[in-house]
Amino acid sequence: MNKIDVLLGLQWGDEGKGKVVDALTQHYNVVARFQGGANAGHSLEFNGIKHVLHLIPSGIFHPKTINIIGNGVVLDPAILVQEISELEQMGVDATKNLHISKKAHLILPTHRALDAALEQAKGDNKIGSTLKGIGPTYTDKTARNGLRVGDILRPDFDARYKQLRQKHLDTIAQLNGPVAPTQADEDAWMRAIDKLRSYTLIDSEYAIDQHLSDGQRVLAEGAQGSLLDIDFGSYPFVTSSNTVCAGACTGMGIAPGRIGEVYGIFKAYCTRVGAGPFPTELFDSTGEQLRTIGAEFGATTGRPRRCGWLDLVALRYAIMVNGVTQLIMTKADVLDTFASIKVATAYRVDGQLTNQIPYNTDARIEPVYQEFAGWQTDITSIRCESDLPQRLLDYVRFIEEQTGVPVRIISVGPDRNATIMRG
Repeated sequence: MNKIDVLLGLQWGDEGKGKVVDALTQHYNVVARFQGGANAGHSLEFNGIKHVLHLIPSGIFHPKTINIIGNGVVLDPAILVQEISELEQMGVDATKNLHISKKAHLILPTHRALDAALEQAKGDNKIGSTLKGIGPTYTDKTARNGLRVGDILRPDFDARYKQLRQKHLDTIAQLNGPVAPTQADEDAWMRAIDKLRSYTLIDSEYAIDQHLSDGQRVLAEGAQGSLLDIDFGSYPFVTSSNTVCAGACTGMGIAPGRIGEVYGIFKAYCTRVGAGPFPTELFDSTGEQLRTIGAEFGATTGRPRRCGWLDLVALRYAIMVNGVTQLIMTKADVLDTFASIKVATAYRVDGQLTNQIPYNTDARIEPVYQEFAGWQTDITSIRCESDLPQRLLDYVRFIEEQTGVPVRIISVGPDRNATIMRG
């Protein structure tokens, strides 16, 4: 029986997962999202057009591929319907091959309002929420108050909705939070619920098991990044779900022994959106150069990303907790013009040298760098490994030596064709 391959980010998100999933989908029959929600922004580019997906798996542009939104995802019906509409305008019938788990939890309009109220209440301790209602929805899920996609088929759904809505409004009032959702917002949400009832709703754990039993290949697509994991990220500056490989098991209903290859994606440098520790962050013109060349602005929020050098301490940690078997390096082309490139190989924490990420997120971390000569060559048109500059290959080889994992794919541009597969 086939195993599920997992693809996930190894940094703080925005590693280029959408593009890579799109490039790999030709080898898979099924692509499944297993956690997160519309806080994700997976960018794909082909035929000169950029596409950003928030909820729909990145295999949607391949007409023969089944795309599953798994039970670990929190789903905003209004955003999903809008995303489907935008795809239809490009000639893509997203509903044809889109299957949605009945066990995925629903994001209500009041979840978004509650998200804003909770973030406002934190004052100077804001974590940088995307305000999409993700956190409050996962909170309701663990508190056993949530509504799931399958509930929209129940005859008492409206009553269940009103009860949870009122609970949220009471909490928002206690927090002196922003105004509640408008009637127009709620009406749009209810119209989206009606459309959702016409989509293919499935028991995804059974469906995925059947796909594997039939000998089909399944790729699990993660959202955000490993360093934002609720358990293993830089808590409390994290997302609300398990973004590591173990989240694929709970987010799709598969056993750990069913996991095959684990693809870990990382940028050739580092970025982060929102608050939280970032040891290699650059506050100078070099950081601004990375942001400008790499177009480092959030696909979901539009916020400028914080930029810095590659952090191998953090990368090794992410590889360890995920059991990564193959690495994929993206945005190598962003470093094309740099005369020198730095990589953090260790930390000094309160003066002590270490190869581990400290527990305290407010620890004084000084990265220990190793410097490399830049390749200063435009690699965006290169499609064969043998044509890559030697200094880039030296950079890649050093990463492989430091991590013990091979770099199998190098992305040299945003287009799906700007992808070099290595042996």
